[in-house]
Amino acid sequence: MDSADTVTPPTAPLDLGAAVDTAVTAAHAGAAVLQSYAHHRDDLVIDRKGRNDLVSQADREAEAAILEVLRERTPEYGIIAEETGGRAQGPATWYIDPLDGTTNFLHGIPHYAVSIALVAHGGTAAGAGGPMAQESPVVGVVYDPSREELFTAVQGVGAWLNGRRIACSRTALLADAVLATGFPFRDFSFADQYLPMLNDAIRACRGVRRNGAAALDLAWTACGRFDGYWEMGLAPWDVAAGTLLVREAGGEVRDMYGRDPWPHGGAVVSGNPQIARELGDLVGPHIKRG
Repeated sequence: MDSADTVTPPTAPLDLGAAVDTAVTAAHAGAAVLQSYAHHRDDLVIDRKGRNDLVSQADREAEAAILEVLRERTPEYGIIAEETGGRAQGPATWYIDPLDGTTNFLHGIPHYAVSIALVAHGGTAAGAGGPMAQESPVVGVVYDPSREELFTAVQGVGAWLNGRRIACSRTALLADAVLATGFPFRDFSFADQYLPMLNDAIRACRGVRRNGAAALDLAWTACGRFDGYWEMGLAPWDVAAGTLLVREAGGEVRDMYGRDPWPHGGAVVSGNPQIARELGDLVGPHIKRG
C-alpha cells in the first residue's frame, strides 16, 4: 500500500452478505467470458508480460466483466486487479484474479478459476464483529467453471462448496498427507529456498501435486482434497480468496516469513492445523530472512 492510498474505515460495518453476493455475480460474469473462449483458444490474442508470464484476450475481457459488476455495486471499495492494477482505498478493497491458471487455460487443461476477495482494512468493522485489528480477507469467492464448482467464504460464518459447508481434512500426520505446491516458473530468485523444501516434502509425505492454479490449491485444501499447500512467488490476488476459504474451513494460512497477517507477499503455508504446523516446520529451515 503506497502513500497515495486512502483507507477510510466506515462508521457502519461492512455488509458481508451483500459483498459475497456481488462477488459471486462478478465471478460468474468473468467465467462466462472465459468459457466463451475455452473452445476457441487458437483465436486468442496472447501477450507476454515476462518469461512464462502470459496474458490473453480472455484474461483482459474477463477482468473487464468483473470490474463492471464491482464498480456498479460497490463504488466505495478500492480495487486491485491482476491486469489493470488499482489501489487500496475506502473501507475495503477487492482483490481480483480473472483467470488463475492462465497457462492451463491456454493449453486446454481444464483447471483454472476466477478468484475474487474483499479485504477489509484495519479499523474497519466487518459483519457482526468489531473493528478489524489488522487487514484481512473477509469475503472470498473462487469459481472453477470447468467443474462448475463455486467456493465461497464469509468471515466468521464459514466456507461452502456449491452451498454445502466444507472443512479441511482431518489428516493428523504429514506422513499420511497429500500436499499441493507450485514450482517457480517465472521468478527463479527463490529457487534455492524452494527446491530443498520440495526435496524434503516428497520424502516426508504421501504425495505432492502441482496443478498450476494457486486459488484452486487453496480451495481444494479448504474442502479436504489436499491436506496442505505451500508455495512461493505468488501475488496477493492469487491467495486472498483462498486464504479466507481455508481459515473459515477450520484450517490455517500464514505468511511463510511470519511478517504479514495474510500472505499477500506471496509465500504461503497452509493446511489443517496439524499439517500446517508440520509443513511450517519442514519449510522453515530453508527460508532466508532478509
